[in-house]
Amino acid sequence: MDQVISALGDNARWRLVELLAERPRSVGELAGLTGQRQPQTTKHLQTLARAGLVTVFPLGQRRVYALEAQPLRDLRERVDDLISAVEAHAADREALANYRTAIDREAAAAVRPHWADGRTYTFERELAAAAALVWQYWTDAELLAAWWAPVPMTVAACSITPEPGGSIVVEFVDPEGVRYRSEGSVAVAVAPGRLVFELRVLDDNGRITFTGHHDLALTTAGAGTRLRLELSISATETEAAQQIAGIETGWGQVLDNLAAAIRAGDSTTHTDNKGARS
Repeated sequence: MDQVISALGDNARWRLVELLAERPRSVGELAGLTGQRQPQTTKHLQTLARAGLVTVFPLGQRRVYALEAQPLRDLRERVDDLISAVEAHAADREALANYRTAIDREAAAAVRPHWADGRTYTFERELAAAAALVWQYWTDAELLAAWWAPVPMTVAACSITPEPGGSIVVEFVDPEGVRYRSEGSVAVAVAPGRLVFELRVLDDNGRITFTGHHDLALTTAGAGTRLRLELSISATETEAAQQIAGIETGWGQVLDNLAAAIRAGDSTTHTDNKGARS
């Protein structure tokens, strides 16, 4: 397939393929139609032949070339697979475009400290698991690390003490190796229904760029659990524009990750995490 793609990547050879798609043609005829010299045309045809795209038929003094359809069918199948993959992940591209727009909007608004203080967000999900299990995914550090990272980041460090005054640390790393660290504390931990905590988002120098105040509520909904997360921000610095721009998209992604992890029935789920009561 690499040979086929490489062979078709040349405009002159592509033109020869177009002409041969109409009917078999001789080297002389192809040279005349393309305006190339015969030796140059022959060289291009040899490249197409090595890729399996054309077959040569020696007819006395003439050499006639015919196009082979199967390599093109194979290429079409590969291209169709690519198109299907792009379409299946259209939401990721849309999220990226929305994030870019949000960055521009927030950067224009970030003209002074505390510019976004008091801003609030609400996220909700219906999860196919009992509240006790969802609670584990939030309060067991190993399980938390399995889902709490927006695309394309991964969790580099994660720890939580689910009790009033307990610490919480989350550190992401992106594909380029850049780390994003947040540190905070737990205010309320009522298993398996409510978790209140704050996270201070730090820059590379350990300086707080903004603080997120999180209030998580888990309530029984039929055989599953209704999750509601309320988030407000404070202490916003002008440098926080990019991070704040990603709050909606990022939390949407990580909660989708949580739902997927629960559906998959992570085999590492622990049953000894009882939580704490404020």
